[in-house]
Amino acid sequence: MEALISLSSSHPFHLSPLPSKRPHLLPSLAFRHHHHSTKTHHNIFSPIKTTRLNADLSSSPATTTIDLSGAEPFAGDEKFDWFAHWYPLAPVCDLDKRAPNAKTVMGLDVVIWWDRHEGRWQVFDDRCPHRLAPLSEGRVDPWGRLQCVYHGWCFDGTGSCKHIPQAPPNGPPVQTFKKACAAVYPSVEQNKIVWFWPSTNPEHKDILMKKRPPYIPEVDDPSYMTVMGMRDLPYGYEVMIENLMDPAHVPYAHRGINMRLPKREVPAKADREGGVPIKITIETLNITGFIAKQGLGSPKFVAPCVFYSMLPTDDGSVTSLNVQEVSSTKSQQKQPRSLLIFMCIPVSRGRSRLIWVFPRNFDFLVDQLLPRWMNHVQMNLILDSDLYLLHVEEHKIAEVGPSNWQKACFVPTKSDALVVAFRNWLRKYSNNQVDWGTQTIGYLPPTPPKEQLMDRYRSHVVQCSSCREALQGLRTLEVFLQVISITFIGIVAASKQGLMSTITRTAVVSTAVFCFFASRWLSHFIYKNFYFHDYNHAFK
Repeated sequence: MEALISLSSSHPFHLSPLPSKRPHLLPSLAFRHHHHSTKTHHNIFSPIKTTRLNADLSSSPATTTIDLSGAEPFAGDEKFDWFAHWYPLAPVCDLDKRAPNAKTVMGLDVVIWWDRHEGRWQVFDDRCPHRLAPLSEGRVDPWGRLQCVYHGWCFDGTGSCKHIPQAPPNGPPVQTFKKACAAVYPSVEQNKIVWFWPSTNPEHKDILMKKRPPYIPEVDDPSYMTVMGMRDLPYGYEVMIENLMDPAHVPYAHRGINMRLPKREVPAKADREGGVPIKITIETLNITGFIAKQGLGSPKFVAPCVFYSMLPTDDGSVTSLNVQEVSSTKSQQKQPRSLLIFMCIPVSRGRSRLIWVFPRNFDFLVDQLLPRWMNHVQMNLILDSDLYLLHVEEHKIAEVGPSNWQKACFVPTKSDALVVAFRNWLRKYSNNQVDWGTQTIGYLPPTPPKEQLMDRYRSHVVQCSSCREALQGLRTLEVFLQVISITFIGIVAASKQGLMSTITRTAVVSTAVFCFFASRWLSHFIYKNFYFHDYNHAFK
């Protein structure tokens, strides 16, 4: 498992231009307007000077190529527009085409549903225009329309109302009125993830032609195997990004977890966990992110969601990766590469969502033999191991005030450079906070009991198709073992003396006992890996 591993030897890669075929942008007949700023920002990701890439750029004006080198800083009074960027919603493999899927991003409640007529995912505002009931509690009707189950209103993929059961057939066509339409967000499926643009303003309905989500070619490259997952977390976006950018916490906060850490020279006077000095320097920071120098590599933050780097190979080296080498010779393509991509999504105050994407072009057999849910069990253990720490830390930051973070926190070593850079970015371009899209309470939600705070089932399992299937299968196996145990004991009890030999009786009883204890062990395994797994740092 290579998630959340120290990034001290990571290396940059570029988010390359999309293929020439443009994804289809959802049409909309009615857009509900949210009051968001529509100003545009300059892009620090300048085109890389290669013949191949320049040809792509000339034919695709909406292409965004990430290259933080040589970027110029922006004026100090420029502010980051949180509603002028694409946000990932969920991996496609974890969405159910048979039913609406509810998500919250930037304080906006949205519903994702499969439009079989258009053959694509649609993203609507999660409220019916009739009485504002949540459309995510509805259904996809037999005609492929999204139906609100409160009064049966039906909508097609453009948001147009197609049926109002209460409207008389000979009366005025009220379903054609603009106010009867559902509000539609621009959306696109890219890199096996559904993204949306957080504004229903009509001027943004063709935003995909002007600006696209960051594109990661390795995710769609058949020579790479990609591990992907998602989890909701009970702490905010800011704290989550800080944690993912912090390599120094790994040997301490995740102690006792089997993780492949990069090889480092350990000083003679080292503690048990093996923490070492990590030199990180920030090379560029401006409104659209920053790039750092860390060992042999350069981890990058692409605002507002993406933080990524490359893991070292087994020999400790980091292979270079840039746009030129993505399409280079076969010998170069065979170089082992393993990428860490974290998509950090602000949900609401004190809530965030993480989508992890780990492409690699080696050790395919491991991923092919290991079920996806087992990978998620390991990843959830890593997330749980510092979950409570981060939740409490966020409340303490709120007590001193986010604007006083640098005064309250003492960060004297270079290992905290990425964390400090993020806080500087947030202070300089967003007044130390996320600009939420709805009226939200100005304080964090209270801390629930630890069992509820670290509840894996609601934060991950219900959203993950692989883990849901695994849980159902393991529950069935548990019941089967219990039935076998009871049945065998019943057979022994009902059999008359002498009808069953001693050896047979012993074998049947042993099997019953084994099945009983196996079912109890399985019950514990299910609870620990799919519901709640406490992590006591004192005994690790």
